[in-house]
Amino acid sequence: MTRFTALAALLASTALVSGCATDNGARSAMAGGSAVDAAAVSRTVDNFMLVDANLEAHELYRLSDAPAVVIVTQANGDRTLQALAPTLNTLAAAYGARGVEFRLLNSNLKDSREAIQAEAEKVGYTPPILMDVNQLVGESLGVTRAAEAYVINPKTWAVVYRGPVAGAGAALDAFLAGKPVPANGGDGAGGIIAFPERGVVQKATYIKDIAPILEAKCVACHQQGGIGPMQLTSYDIVKGFAPMIRETIRTDRMPPFNASPHVGKFKGDKSLTPAEIKTVVHWVEAGAPRGEGPDPLAAVKRVAAEWPLGKPDLILEVPAFKVPAAGVVDYQRPATANPGTEPRWIRATTVQPGDRQAVHHLLSGWTPEMPKDGRTSETQWRGSVGGYAVGAESNIAPSNIGTYLPAGGAVGFQMHYTPYGKETTDKSRVGVYFYDKPPELMMRNVVVIDPTIEIAANAGRHKEVAYVEFPNDAMLYSAFPHAHYRAYASDLWLQTPDGKKKLLLSLPRYDFNWQRSYVFAEPIKIPAGSRIVANYVYDNSKRNPANPDPNRKITWGEQSWEEMLFTSLAFRWLDETAAKQVDHDARLAKTRMLGMMDDNLDGKLQKAELRGQVGSAIGMAWGRLDADKDGSLSKDELAVAQAFMERRGRGGPDRPAEGPNANTPLGFD
Repeated sequence: MTRFTALAALLASTALVSGCATDNGARSAMAGGSAVDAAAVSRTVDNFMLVDANLEAHELYRLSDAPAVVIVTQANGDRTLQALAPTLNTLAAAYGARGVEFRLLNSNLKDSREAIQAEAEKVGYTPPILMDVNQLVGESLGVTRAAEAYVINPKTWAVVYRGPVAGAGAALDAFLAGKPVPANGGDGAGGIIAFPERGVVQKATYIKDIAPILEAKCVACHQQGGIGPMQLTSYDIVKGFAPMIRETIRTDRMPPFNASPHVGKFKGDKSLTPAEIKTVVHWVEAGAPRGEGPDPLAAVKRVAAEWPLGKPDLILEVPAFKVPAAGVVDYQRPATANPGTEPRWIRATTVQPGDRQAVHHLLSGWTPEMPKDGRTSETQWRGSVGGYAVGAESNIAPSNIGTYLPAGGAVGFQMHYTPYGKETTDKSRVGVYFYDKPPELMMRNVVVIDPTIEIAANAGRHKEVAYVEFPNDAMLYSAFPHAHYRAYASDLWLQTPDGKKKLLLSLPRYDFNWQRSYVFAEPIKIPAGSRIVANYVYDNSKRNPANPDPNRKITWGEQSWEEMLFTSLAFRWLDETAAKQVDHDARLAKTRMLGMMDDNLDGKLQKAELRGQVGSAIGMAWGRLDADKDGSLSKDELAVAQAFMERRGRGGPDRPAEGPNANTPLGFD
């Protein structure tokens, strides 16, 4: 008897312990007489993306290289599955060693994220529990009860087994050996999971229900001149794209607002509500009926405004640049004269990329003098004049808070261009909007950054962390996370001096193509001595479809095939006004380097935490820097190293030689 056959036998015997009979007829009776439709067993599973109770994203089709995928239905308090937890964990560990992927699926409407977390900890489930909060996955799978197991073939996405957890081992043995899978055993004997919208005749129509949702959440991008790839401006067009719309909603790619609805509230939230999600998906599944009446989207010709905030007070022209069809383009740093003859306060900016496909990002900053050679350096910048990254929108300051732009001088730009197969000339512009009178308060920016990141080749879930410490009381308004193609997820925490932690922002799935500033619905108070901590997860494996090369070790770098850890924060000091400004840089300087490198968050730097060029430089001077000889570097000791690096021209903590600049609203390279 093989190890796996023995495991299957063990699971079969467990069925008797948990109250499941092995006879199919008896099991059907115990399950309330519901029999599994044989046709449902051979159905294929459509792609989906769900977030688990720990706010990590899971997309089904990314598991296509697994030999099998097993989904087990779960509901809090279900005694059948609770009793099976030890054997389920054993099954997941044993077959997981052979590459089989296990997930639990919670489609129970009454179970909150916090309750699922508590249940997982109490019972001891080891596979992640996916939250099917809209029940769309459970509906399409035909879920009826907890403790149902689905064995899925990732080559065809067909369900090869549906039945009790106890039968999953034998099904896996047969499937992995290329043999016929034993007959399915009917529904699992767990508690019934209610699906109130399953089987209900869908009455939604395009005219009455769908067009208003599209107009409110989608058309601004999907219209002539919009950033979207197609125009959703009539019923015929929408119906033609209906299958794609269903797919992008089920995988949470659209609308492109990646903040988890389980954490915080944000201004300008473009995500669909649960009711809207279910309405659109069920409408597509019902055949996308039109309904009676005139087409509300076709009634008006829709064209994206050249400037969404209206005509700017000042338009800055970025010098034209010819982007080649292929190759690597170094960062371009042109400058243009600031035509302003008197100082002004900026209330908003809009960047208009000349060629959206070519412009990876645009950063800008004011400098006192126009460079003689027309080329700027970020180290000379004294304040931002707007920024842009792929998918970003206008930057709008809260009322009565502004950014100062002196008269004269120049505005420098940092331009990152990415060739895309066709030669093009970029002529980007920045629209600037001023206050009529000076605001009372001043917006500041700082970057949570770690230029020492190192990601091993083929690492599937590599984690990095960095923080910024605030020595004075502040108010946080927004956060702009930024990384490159290998970024998988990101979050942001507030850690107060008493050690308490609060999750402020969670991006369970980071999307390089849709980067934006997440503006808190209510500003977050940051007490003096607090840290803002950013965690990033990177996927450098072949399962990441955007990964340029999973076999490379990845470090910090400017180009998109390299990586970054960068979260720009927009905030204000509570003791600062526009009329009474503080030394912003000096306040943050003392702990900036420590926040980049203190991976264990203990407030000191150990030799084991030294990485990259900066780490090497510190390591060579360790004996001189470690003044108290305690084997670690404190904030004060690191401040000495930081000052030395600045004198040697290596750049300050916000400006390492290879990149970032904290004086930008996005604050990344």
